[in-house]
Amino acid sequence: KVPISLGSFKEESNRASDLSNLELKALEELKLLVSDAINKGLFSGASPSSAASISHQEASIWGVPLMKDDRTDAVLLKFLRARDFKVDESFAMLRNTMKWRSDFNVDELLREDLGQDPEKIVFMHGRDKDGHPVCYNVYGEFQNKDLYAKTFSDEEKRMRFLRWRIQFLERSIRNLDFNPGGINTMFQISDLKNSPGPSQKELRVTTRQALQILQDNYPELVAKQVFINVPWWYMVFYAMIISPFLTQRTKSKFVFSGPTSTAKTLFKYISPEQVPTMYGGLSVDLCECNPDFSMDDPATELAIKPSTKQTVEIIVNEKCTIVWELRVVGWEVGYSAEFLPESERGYTVIIEKARRMSPSDEPVVSNRFVVNEVGKILLIVNNPTPKRKQLLYRFKVLPI
Repeated sequence: KVPISLGSFKEESNRASDLSNLELKALEELKLLVSDAINKGLFSGASPSSAASISHQEASIWGVPLMKDDRTDAVLLKFLRARDFKVDESFAMLRNTMKWRSDFNVDELLREDLGQDPEKIVFMHGRDKDGHPVCYNVYGEFQNKDLYAKTFSDEEKRMRFLRWRIQFLERSIRNLDFNPGGINTMFQISDLKNSPGPSQKELRVTTRQALQILQDNYPELVAKQVFINVPWWYMVFYAMIISPFLTQRTKSKFVFSGPTSTAKTLFKYISPEQVPTMYGGLSVDLCECNPDFSMDDPATELAIKPSTKQTVEIIVNEKCTIVWELRVVGWEVGYSAEFLPESERGYTVIIEKARRMSPSDEPVVSNRFVVNEVGKILLIVNNPTPKRKQLLYRFKVLPI
């Protein structure tokens, strides 16, 4: 059985005013070390003899100039927290990171054209309930043998993919807010459905290399790491290959979810309107297929008990057009829609005849109805199964 969580992590404030006296003291000590290092040219690759020509502007990380404004606090706190506020260890980590960034030529990498982005493998989509941007990593795409060979078949291709992944991360980090109180961490989702197994040596080696880079040079940039569609073998792979490279603090951010509870797990942290339809939500890319709703339009969640019927009532008090969309994750339910006028002389209008919705049907049902009299629209979902179902819906009132 796949565990749901390996620990409990609560993200701390990045405001200096919220720090304890010991934490604030450590931050001030680290700032002195960083300022001295900048003056000596230790973060720029320059020699001490040319230190006088080095400005604070030249020493920057993730697009944040060090020791220039309050954003420096948020950056340095990440290194301090990664090393339990041990100042010397935090400074050593920062210095090593700055050297790695110089050796890896990260600033130039940002401007490099690495060809077509593998958008199906890694992409940003929406925000979680706390406002963190959400990054999806879809490892099942590597089941495609041509893509796998194109990405991992030799050292040059593996390094190119690694550089692309770092480029994508760096660009994503630059969209974060390092100001006091700003959101400067991401919510990571790793989809392991159809992911190649641990026997794929090339992927295993690249994964280990990427994890080492992230652990050493990108501290405290992830608020939560959720693994979905986790197969049984992955926990063994995680324990042997991944876990040894991670700190306990990092592992406390991890959540694991099996194939049958993807949507349920994601909805704990992300509102359904922000979750892509492929993962049980309502969000699709802006296109002609979804002109009425966006991620800014909130959805309502309802639980449907086994062998029960759930009716959503949309009260209408004026002439208008009602548009709605609705889904039940995994379907296996009956669905119908009708309009019931308030007047006793009116008659019920069948908007959508009752039909059985199967898992292979379209993930989201949408419709609209022009209302010319006071009444209510009823969206009826019948759950005949012995399983609890999750209903999502939202609607809008448009003038005629």
